[in-house]
Amino acid sequence: MKRTAIDLADGRELIYFDEDDAAVRDQPDRRDLPPPPPASQLRYDPLTDEWVAVAVHRQTRTFLPPANECPLDPSVGDRLTEIPAPDYDVVVFENRFPSLSGRVADEPGEITPFTPVRPGVGRCEVVCFTSDHNASFASLPPRRVRTVLDALADRTEVLGELPGVEQVFCFENRGVEIGVTLHHPHGQIYAYPFVTPRTRALLAAARRHAERTGGNLYADVLAAERAAGDRVVTENEHWTAFVPAAARWPFEVHVAPRRVVPDIPALADDEREAFGPLYLDLLRRFDGLFDMPMPYIAAWHQAPVRIDRELGHLHLQLFSIRRAKDKLKYLAGSESGMGVFINDIAPERAAELLRAA
Repeated sequence: MKRTAIDLADGRELIYFDEDDAAVRDQPDRRDLPPPPPASQLRYDPLTDEWVAVAVHRQTRTFLPPANECPLDPSVGDRLTEIPAPDYDVVVFENRFPSLSGRVADEPGEITPFTPVRPGVGRCEVVCFTSDHNASFASLPPRRVRTVLDALADRTEVLGELPGVEQVFCFENRGVEIGVTLHHPHGQIYAYPFVTPRTRALLAAARRHAERTGGNLYADVLAAERAAGDRVVTENEHWTAFVPAAARWPFEVHVAPRRVVPDIPALADDEREAFGPLYLDLLRRFDGLFDMPMPYIAAWHQAPVRIDRELGHLHLQLFSIRRAKDKLKYLAGSESGMGVFINDIAPERAAELLRAA
């Protein structure tokens, strides 16, 4: 894989990840762009011990443009996009409308004595999986999945070294039902200046388990799921895809390496090679459930970059809000108000349907 970094017209970084070492990426960004927005504002919620990002500039971000105006397509002729090249394999660039960035302007003032405020320092990046606007991740060849995985490993390492970054989160949103604002197949990477609430909860449970048993909680759960077998959807020598026994979503699958690793960069070469075929098979099963494109979120759970790395176990959480061909799972009163999920489909039944898809 060849890595080439350039600067866009407004100073943001763009990186090409090419499968052909002979690729030349010397096309300049010919657009006239305004400066990127300053960092967002982080406000601390003392009632929940969580940080909330206030990023008002995101109200103006691009929203579901027509196909001929997609900013993630290659630049061709006078049609100039975020990617200056006329074609590409995988591209990563700084988000033009970031929730977090290193461009700090004024230090925010205090809201109340109970609500500290600080700049939303970090970084948000966009990952374009292919130059084909009409493709999907499921339609990519295994080699391209490997390129994407290597790009995510690269970005996880680089972003984890930025001052103040505590966690790197790689994910893909797919489908208007999920809330995507661009149809082009792409993912995102958030480099947070704190450990996220979800990860803190996972680490707290893992710490209690380690103190009680000496084991790694996720590894022990994975072993138990593999032994039970009824919720395993598919597996190979290095990876297992299973529906968690306490799945929150109608169709939710964890894809985990058998070896305990903290993050994507820690994956060995054979583990990276084995991921693509299994994951592509799983995505096609998702689409085959109702014979239609499945909306989903694919979320990589990685250990924090500075603390508790020994407690983590890398895994990909793939889940959909679709519970039937004509029904979606909405986060209503119990889920949104109290954080208590109510699943309409038994995890064992979901695994059975996915195995048959």
